[in-house]
Amino acid sequence: MDIQLDPARDDLPLMANTSHILVKHYVLDLDVDFESQVIEGTIVLFLEDGNRFKKQNSSIEEACQSESNKACKFGMPEPCHISVTNARTFSSEMDYNDFAICSKGEKDTPDKDGNHDNQEHASGISSSKYCCDTGNRGSEDFVLVLDCCDLSVLKVEEVDVAAVPGMEKFTRSPKLTVVSEELRNQIVRELVTLPADCWREQLDYYACCSQAPGCGELLFDTDSWSLQIRKTGAQTATDFPHAIRIWYKTKPEGRSVTWTSDQSDRPCVYTVGSPINNRALFPCQEPPVAMSTWQATVRAAASYVVLMSGENFAKPTQLWEGCSSWYYYVTMPMPASTFTIAVGCWTEMKLETCSSNDLATERPLSPSEADFRHVGVCSHMEYPCRFQNASAAAQEIIPYRVFAPVCLKGACQETLLRLIPPCLSAAHSVLGTHPFSRLDVLIVPANFPSLGMASPHIMFLSQSILTGRSHLCGTRLCHEIAHAWFGLAIGARDWTEEWLSEGFATHLEDVFWAAAQQLDPREAREQQELRACLRWRRLQDEMRCSPEEMQVLRPSKDKTGHTSNSGASVIKQGLNPEKIFMQVHYLKGYFLLRFLAKRFGDETYFSFLRKFVHTFHGQLILSQDFLQMLLENIPEEKRLELSVENIYQDWLESSGIPKGNVSHQPP
Repeated sequence: MDIQLDPARDDLPLMANTSHILVKHYVLDLDVDFESQVIEGTIVLFLEDGNRFKKQNSSIEEACQSESNKACKFGMPEPCHISVTNARTFSSEMDYNDFAICSKGEKDTPDKDGNHDNQEHASGISSSKYCCDTGNRGSEDFVLVLDCCDLSVLKVEEVDVAAVPGMEKFTRSPKLTVVSEELRNQIVRELVTLPADCWREQLDYYACCSQAPGCGELLFDTDSWSLQIRKTGAQTATDFPHAIRIWYKTKPEGRSVTWTSDQSDRPCVYTVGSPINNRALFPCQEPPVAMSTWQATVRAAASYVVLMSGENFAKPTQLWEGCSSWYYYVTMPMPASTFTIAVGCWTEMKLETCSSNDLATERPLSPSEADFRHVGVCSHMEYPCRFQNASAAAQEIIPYRVFAPVCLKGACQETLLRLIPPCLSAAHSVLGTHPFSRLDVLIVPANFPSLGMASPHIMFLSQSILTGRSHLCGTRLCHEIAHAWFGLAIGARDWTEEWLSEGFATHLEDVFWAAAQQLDPREAREQQELRACLRWRRLQDEMRCSPEEMQVLRPSKDKTGHTSNSGASVIKQGLNPEKIFMQVHYLKGYFLLRFLAKRFGDETYFSFLRKFVHTFHGQLILSQDFLQMLLENIPEEKRLELSVENIYQDWLESSGIPKGNVSHQPP
């Protein structure tokens, strides 16, 4: 399956055959070894075959158009601590066979594309010699294809979930007398579809199943970009084992993680949101459509702190002298590319004094903010949703922690710690319910290649934002906070449409920051006009000095969102080293949204934006989803004079963009 990419185009393949089978949940059990600069352990995948999830997706699409959907009734999840024993205790003897809410911040997932220009590559990706169509029984075995790079895969085995006590409740038989592949798969199918209000029970069962013994090794092979797994005789995704355990370890040079030293010269490691995303951290399905939940147990030396994308404020559990374990979990399905981890000798920073001028205080929801709530239906797949929880909807400032090397304590107290509450409160005043229940903020080492990166429940910030006055820190903080809504809670279905994350975050950072400073309308307008002028100059410079094909917001045009039959695709320019320095998706998206806000007026525009967030949170979208809903919700008197093409032309004229410097297609 190894393919040769065109080095002139720097394309990046997404290999996972997500049209056939989806990972619904990951359970990671890992050890961090700083001496060898390796993370090793196991990952257990709980899978759902294509026939099942296609029916679910169809139901979700119908629900988006129906007003009779039942509302989410589930409360906000509370922290849960599960003691997960090392899965290696239950394994047979090991046989050592041998690019990002975003959604991420400045160093985020690059331009990603299933472009029609790349169909030759895409068809090659999906043509595994073992792979057959999910719906047909052929003479060859089905192959599970995972995105994988810079990893040493040691062993793959099927997990005997039927050996876990109490699993008979997920079968039609009161007693498990004859255990078969079909029975084990039935158990997993029932487990991954438990209702959202059973999320604690579901996590407990996932943890127990991840520790179950293996019941047979699976054949596997690796190439430059993927891991392929098959079981002899399993000819379709339905027949393939639905719970598998992979034994693996990372490599020091792996491109998904950075081993380095912090500002106090102590070793640390963190994920970098690189163009290849997390495929060099663990085998996974990288395409955005593969939305999953996860839980992870990570062991490290007792002097280290483990931070991760997780809903709970994890605390260390001492396993033995000198070693601690940390446990995190997520119940909101999201792409695997949003998973983030950082391990280092961080210190939690706290304000030594607190005055009324330092923190924004919480207040009850006012009548004028009633449209923030939009209590009603949720159109996403089922999970414990904060948008349907009254206390969560009124929570202006979510719980947060700040971590940094101890040498940065003074800088954190002087700027960052004082800015987080008003910035969180400002974001709530504009968009309403915070999608995530908590936030960790980490000041990452000096070699971090951007100003910030946002992931579920955790944010990385560069130490450079702590210097000087509060403006740089405040605007960057607001940018990353905005990604909680645009990039994470609402993601792009096609990674070529970065503007759906970065354009929104860039526009909203100005709005949030003005509210956080409590500027009057005139001051806010002057500040935003100045920033718009600076951005316009940056955009002009970039468009003069970069190839035209890298300037278009939707390079795939009508092919946006398309993949091969297996779900694989190729990301055009995904590995282009120039891509990470470009701001076109930030700035063109920003100017489009700025134009729309001015055209419709702030009150109309932001009321619509809150409605849009409520409609599409927990889902993946394309540009047309946003524009179509916009056209359907603007005032009647303006609707007839607008179309997508008219919006684009008006935007060009109002922004003063020379037509020769842009694509002739709408962005």
